[in-house]
Amino acid sequence: MTLCVINRNSGESVYRQISLILEQEIKSAYEPGDYLPVEVELAARFSVNRHTLRRAIDELVLKGLVERQHGRGNFILGEALEYKVGEKTRFTERLESLGKLASTKVIRKIVVPAYGGVARRLSIKEDSFVLMIETLRQVDDRPFCVISHFIPLTTFPDFEKNYQGGSLHSLFEQKYAISPARKESLTTACLPLGDDGMHLLIPKSFPILRVKSVNIDANTQRPVEYSITRFRSDRVQLSFTP
Repeated sequence: MTLCVINRNSGESVYRQISLILEQEIKSAYEPGDYLPVEVELAARFSVNRHTLRRAIDELVLKGLVERQHGRGNFILGEALEYKVGEKTRFTERLESLGKLASTKVIRKIVVPAYGGVARRLSIKEDSFVLMIETLRQVDDRPFCVISHFIPLTTFPDFEKNYQGGSLHSLFEQKYAISPARKESLTTACLPLGDDGMHLLIPKSFPILRVKSVNIDANTQRPVEYSITRFRSDRVQLSFTP
């Protein structure tokens, strides 16, 4: 194990010096998918306590270089994926075209009244009931985004029964003969709310990219789905196409 000398009189914090050293090593000596040495080993290497070492790792997490995985250690991340958002974007098809393994986990399905932006974007009356389906999308078995889908129940009263997982848009096509087309997408950088951080395995101080989208029936121009997607900002580069 190589000892590293930290300059404690440089005016720069010890944890920041450690973080910069590890950042250079990650870029030169590690590959995406590798793990850093365990924290007790790193603390001994730099002759610091675990608290200082963890602050250094926090810097790497905030830069999107590593991801803490409970019970496994600090995972080296790869470059952000370019995810194209267009009129006919399909999550699984898009990721598989990049050679990635994509999967969907249903977090919850609940019926709620529509208020504010949900009612407005679906062109329905306030207090009308919508089905909210929340899904966790993973890429190569790691969290990629959380999506809240809102489906108007007046138009699709049996959608909850029919949807058992997988692609919502495939269900629209196969069951309802509708091919959803994206009408608009609004993107904002923000911090995770609720349990998004838990699902995405990020701290509450870690920024996400939030995309609000409306999908319409291309034939009738009627809104059929409103979705709010929260992407891990370190894992994605969004590319918007007509």
